[in-house]
Amino acid sequence: MQQLTVLYDAQCPLCSRFRDWLEAQALLLPVHLVPACSAQVHDLFPTLDHARTLEEITVVGDDGAVWTQEHAWVMCLWATRAHRGLAEQLARPQWLPLARGAATSAAGLRHLLHGAARTGARTVACPRGGDYPDHRVAPASPLPQG
Repeated sequence: MQQLTVLYDAQCPLCSRFRDWLEAQALLLPVHLVPACSAQVHDLFPTLDHARTLEEITVVGDDGAVWTQEHAWVMCLWATRAHRGLAEQLARPQWLPLARGAATSAAGLRHLLHGAARTGARTVACPRGGDYPDHRVAPASPLPQG
């Protein structure tokens, strides 16, 4: 695999902010960020279920592989220099349910989950908020939410 295409919902604040974060990362392979259901996506991937790409982030490899939901979040992290090791850990079955939260935390976006992390069909309240955008050695206070 030489490149990835990430399809995201341009109307979703979380997706758009994650796109901005991913765009700013040092990448280990090219990542093309394309709004889901755009004319460009229909041209690139005519057989893809385009309505479904609006429900959850979708990643398409240049080899035709398609990842959705937690697997797509893992692939986004896997493409980055700083988070490939984390992605390899999250790809394991026991860690996969944490992939979305880990990706949004890495991007400093947990506050956009509105105090909840989705796990499958149910919603679990986050006991405390806070984003940690830099790698601190000492304890840090959470950033203000809102």
